[in-house]
Amino acid sequence: MTTYRLEQAATAEDLARIAAQTIASHLDLALDQRDRAQMALSGGTTPARAYALLGQEHLPWERVDVFLGDERWVDPEDSSSNARMLRETLMQPGPGSRAAFHAVPTVSLPSPEASADAFAGILQRVCSGDPPIFDLMVLGLGDDGHTASLFPGTEAPGVRDRSTTIGRGKGLERITLTAPVLSAARQVIFLVSGAAKREALQRLLDPNESAERTPAKLVQPHAPILVLADADAVGRP
Repeated sequence: MTTYRLEQAATAEDLARIAAQTIASHLDLALDQRDRAQMALSGGTTPARAYALLGQEHLPWERVDVFLGDERWVDPEDSSSNARMLRETLMQPGPGSRAAFHAVPTVSLPSPEASADAFAGILQRVCSGDPPIFDLMVLGLGDDGHTASLFPGTEAPGVRDRSTTIGRGKGLERITLTAPVLSAARQVIFLVSGAAKREALQRLLDPNESAERTPAKLVQPHAPILVLADADAVGRP
C-alpha cells in the first residue's frame, strides 16, 4: 500500500521555501549516488515560487536533467506553457540555469500525438529503465484530484503500456507522463497549496479513496510519498 508523509507549512511562501530546500536535498543525495540526476517538475501556479528559489541553490546543476511531468500543447511562448514558467523561474540567470532542460516538443510538431511520441523518445535517451526512472518526481494536485494531466473521466489515467500519452482537460490537449512513470520515481513529492485543494488532499490521503475519482492515487512508488502542503490546504493552523 502506498504511504504518505505529510509536512505542513504555515503559509504559501513557507511552502515554497521548504519545497526548494527539500528538492535541493534530494538532488544532492541523488548526485552523490549517480553521475547525473533526472528530475520531473509539475507546472501550474503553486510551484513557480519554489522553482525560483530552487534555481538559486548551489548544486552541480550541470549534472541535472530537468523535465516536465506534463505540458499543454501550446506555443512555448504562450502564457499557459509550463516550459515558459520554468524558463522564468528555475532557468533564470543563476545556478539553476546550468541544468539541462528537456522541454516537451509541442506545436513544432503536427499533432499532440506526435509530440507525445517525441517526448517518449527523449525520455528513452536520457533516462534509464523501462518505464523511465526519475530520481525525483515533483507533482501538483488539482482540485478535481488530477495530477500531471491524468484527469478523472478521461483515457489518460488508464494508459499503462507507454511512458507518455495525451491528456485532455480544461479545454486543452496536453502531453503527460503516464502513471507507471510517475510511480517508478525514486522519490515523489506532491506540492499542495490553498483552500481550494483541501478536499482533493483529503481524498489523496484517504486509503479508501478510488483512483477512478482521484487519479493522483495512481501514483504508487516504492518509497513513501512526501506531501508538502500549506495550512490552507491541510485545513488546520
